[in-house]
Amino acid sequence: MAPFWKRKKLSDMSVAEWEAICDGCGSCCLHKIQDVDTGDIAFTNVSCHQLDLETCKCSDYGRRQQSVPDCINLNHHNIQKLEWLPNTCAYRLLDEGKELSWWHPLVSGDPETVHTAGISVRGKGICEDDVEDMKDHIEKWLVKAEDPINQDDR
Repeated sequence: MAPFWKRKKLSDMSVAEWEAICDGCGSCCLHKIQDVDTGDIAFTNVSCHQLDLETCKCSDYGRRQQSVPDCINLNHHNIQKLEWLPNTCAYRLLDEGKELSWWHPLVSGDPETVHTAGISVRGKGICEDDVEDMKDHIEKWLVKAEDPINQDDR
């Protein structure tokens, strides 16, 4: 039988299945800056203070909406509206009818592959508590995040 993410639409997944789809990259926990005139979004390497930059997991996940009121709660209703999600985001890929990448923990069986493949924010992010001016931390690497070459193709 095919794995659940190949058999179900995002809207049909249980809470546990939905949570398992997250690849743990931490990209959605990085701050974005929106230009008020153009609406353009600039991506930063500045993370929410709740993001553990080593594990790329929220340190208060269960209460994240209370402790960080503007934290985005990803769900099947808003995935298509969140154009800033990286091209490698598992939710985005599945919503677009694409396959999960080789480094996704559900495919690889190893939660570290998202980090070893260079997809996660590990080693790239900085906590908002250590930043004076967000504009000094605008990054381009997240905007055009590409899926690295499959291990088997190297």
